[in-house]
Amino acid sequence: MLKGRIHSLETFGTVDGPGIRFVLFMQGCLLKCQYCHNPDTWSLTDGKEMTLEEVLAEIEPYLNYYRTSGGGLTVSGGEATLQAPFVTELFREVKKRWNLHTTLDTNGYNEGPKIIELLDVTDLVMLDLKHIDNEKHIKLTSKPNDRMLNMAKWLSKEGRSMWIRYVLVPGLTDDEQDLLNLGRFIGELNAVEKFEILPYHQMGIYKWQELGWSYPLEGVPSPTEAEVQRAYELIEEGRKQAVSAIS
Repeated sequence: MLKGRIHSLETFGTVDGPGIRFVLFMQGCLLKCQYCHNPDTWSLTDGKEMTLEEVLAEIEPYLNYYRTSGGGLTVSGGEATLQAPFVTELFREVKKRWNLHTTLDTNGYNEGPKIIELLDVTDLVMLDLKHIDNEKHIKLTSKPNDRMLNMAKWLSKEGRSMWIRYVLVPGLTDDEQDLLNLGRFIGELNAVEKFEILPYHQMGIYKWQELGWSYPLEGVPSPTEAEVQRAYELIEEGRKQAVSAIS
């Protein structure tokens, strides 16, 4: 019997795709982001094993809210694509039973052709780009960014709907040239329906403390509204440059 390793679930998510959503957080992640607010999802062996039917039973009582709000099911993590077979079957089943909208929240570390069956039952990909500069990406996440950028390019080429999200961390992901380059990269993509900056916050520090780990961004403040606006403007400037060059 197919089972998934689940970290947690949320029945009324409002920031993980359109409308009100059931959000399933899968256990396991290969990235080690310095600002991660759920480092307890990293382990590949923790979490609770659940069958498809057990997850579906959690979703069913709230179907009316998801349907009337234009919402649906979002699978996040951790990194959901590490358990692609389970997520694929879950997406297939919620479409078959209830015709629910499906969103995959991913860091893009997997490869599009390798998870094509999952992507074929995914209505929207929320792609978290961590850093446009490879060396800085390695420092931030412990992994290079080539797979993430390739995933974005693949989704673009295949015309798959995607939202791109970017965490803004003062002194770490807010360099002017990096933001311009990020905008240029986004400007070369098709099918990007939305871009969103997520201001860095410290709400997950307690989880690092509970795990007995030192928090790598101790003392780093959240960005101000002005800093967030500046980042949006630089990224948009870079995007326009790319669009202009293409046309």
